Amino acid sequence: MNDPANSKRIYTVSGLNREVGQLLAHGLPLLWVEGEISNFTAPASGHWYFTLKDRDAQLRCAMFRGRQNGTRFKPANGQHVAVRGRVGLYEPRGEYQMTVELMEEAGQGALQRAFEQLKQRLAAEGLFDIGRKRPLPTLPRRIVVITSGTGAALRDILHVLQRRFPLAQVLLLPVPVQGTAAAPAICAALDSLSTRTDCQVVILARGGGSIEDLWAFNEETVARAIHRCALPVVSGIGHETDFTIADFVADVRAPTPSAAAQLVSPDQQSLLQQLGAQLARLRLGMQRQLSHATQHHAAAARRLQQTHPGTRLHQQAQRLDELEQRMRLALGHSVRESQQQLAAVTARLQRVNAGQVVAQLTQRCTQLAQHLRRGMIDTLNHCNQRLALAQRALDAVSPLAVLGRGYALVVTPEGQLIRQAVSLHVGDALDIRLADGRVQAIVHSIKDA
Repeated sequence: MNDPANSKRIYTVSGLNREVGQLLAHGLPLLWVEGEISNFTAPASGHWYFTLKDRDAQLRCAMFRGRQNGTRFKPANGQHVAVRGRVGLYEPRGEYQMTVELMEEAGQGALQRAFEQLKQRLAAEGLFDIGRKRPLPTLPRRIVVITSGTGAALRDILHVLQRRFPLAQVLLLPVPVQGTAAAPAICAALDSLSTRTDCQVVILARGGGSIEDLWAFNEETVARAIHRCALPVVSGIGHETDFTIADFVADVRAPTPSAAAQLVSPDQQSLLQQLGAQLARLRLGMQRQLSHATQHHAAAARRLQQTHPGTRLHQQAQRLDELEQRMRLALGHSVRESQQQLAAVTARLQRVNAGQVVAQLTQRCTQLAQHLRRGMIDTLNHCNQRLALAQRALDAVSPLAVLGRGYALVVTPEGQLIRQAVSLHVGDALDIRLADGRVQAIVHSIKDA
């Protein structure tokens, strides 16, 4: 059994504080704490030391100079703040404290955290996806404006729409744009558009303000109302640097209300210029078509005139007369040539003695017959010589010549030539061919050479 005295561990004060500090540092994560500042000091080192307190407790805090860059205000006693940091132990005094890394004013910090949390959740659901964004109409006939009925944002929007595209009608749905009544009113206005078929696009707008002033456009109900709106929504909320949840859900985000009006309205001057250019191209195209049609008509008229039956009949009649004249000339020329040839033949016949011609031809035939007889004899002698040579060459390689020298061919009854004794068996029938005949034999024994 172990002796308790030997297993007892005795801490020094600094050792215990060090271990407690490690437990605190590793046991608690990075966390946020909200409270009121008191006992604030800023010594020459530039570090801040203060106490956060609420009604029932207090917490010592330290914020070192390198962490103060992100703080946009100078802390003061009595100020309500939210700080983020790690809890540890200040070992020399044995007091636990929080080492602060980030400090925000409590109201704005809470709203910013709520904004970020809602933004992350809606993004995960797909409400910000680019694929669900709808295109804006090119020429809207009626534009819906959801904003305050008395604000400067409405005046800016109407001024831009009147200047750029006065043909479009504007339907105003006035709503409060800040306060507790703003979000329900904005949702009701957006939902009322689901039954309207005479509107093409929506502008959701308000002027600039603090994050608290714009908070109605960060409400989840407003974001979901924009998402289910039947018309494409353009958000123009606050200034260019202001971003709300409504901006991320909307189909298009404009930096200001005036920019939103500019996005949904085409420029009438640009449209007039485009129409003028198209009219000029149309006029030029019509002129080209008319010129082409005129040329085509003239060519068709020429072809019709050339292919008219009366014209072609006259041309064929003239052609027939020309052919008849050429035929008469050719026929007369041919008759004259025939007459001249006949006269020439007659003259030659008169000059030639028939008996002499016959004698010459007979002599020629005799000479040709002699030449033919000598050629036939020479050819026959040559063929006989070639035949004798071939016969002697054939006899030299003929098997029969070999048999004549005393050899014999031994074959099986099926005609297979026997070359080796080992291919035979006793009792096999053999056919032996000699030079002057054939002999049938039976194998009685087989001996090696």
